[in-house]
Amino acid sequence: MTAQIADLPGSPDGPRHVALIMDGNGRWAQARGLPRAVGHREGVQALKRTVQAAPSLGIQCLTVFGFSTENWRRPAEEVSDLMGLVRSYVASDLNRLDREGVRVRVLGRRTGLPTDIAKIIERAEAQTAHNTQFMLQVAFNYGGRADIVDAAQRHVDRVLKGEATGPLDEDTLGLGLSTAGGPPVDLIVRTSGEQRLSNFLLWEAAYAEMVFQDVLWPDYGLAGLTDAVEQYRNRDRRFGGLATVQPALATG
Repeated sequence: MTAQIADLPGSPDGPRHVALIMDGNGRWAQARGLPRAVGHREGVQALKRTVQAAPSLGIQCLTVFGFSTENWRRPAEEVSDLMGLVRSYVASDLNRLDREGVRVRVLGRRTGLPTDIAKIIERAEAQTAHNTQFMLQVAFNYGGRADIVDAAQRHVDRVLKGEATGPLDEDTLGLGLSTAGGPPVDLIVRTSGEQRLSNFLLWEAAYAEMVFQDVLWPDYGLAGLTDAVEQYRNRDRRFGGLATVQPALATG
């Protein structure tokens, strides 16, 4: 049984769930005449800093785009380096995250992953499933379109098994997404100056605020996250209406 994330104190006008497109590792390395692999390694350090900084800003859940379904098209050596970073990050940080009450959740398809990576993901989720202080969601082998297709297919499978009846609606489809049971996304941040979603959280982005920052991901940390949160606090969220409202937290 997985635990629910605690309703931690924080600024009432601040984002509780922030999603990050961690962009710019390659350009950071290129600007310094270094291999792209070095940029990815420095990007892991930026992730560690950002995860540690998030609770101090009232953030309860952080979702990061680790590896997309399209990233398999990259050179085999770079894909291998990225898989190696997953192994080293879990080996070095999982126990600390567990001690600090962080629940780790991995979004995306498990099929097609190297066997040891799939086992690492299962271990990280199982070891931290009881934690309630903070949620770290890692989108890995993830694509927004693929996730919506998978959610629809799950519904079809349930109908064929006689486990579901009636038309497919938004609530039903949402229950099939890999993000189901998590809090709604308040803010999506992309670093490096690019201004697009790149197939990240397409369904969940419907009413999320967006902030685009010029900083390259390896240079990210408390200062960048604080700036994004402050920009969010200056937004007026209406969700299609006239008054500022907050959606209810999802349960599951």
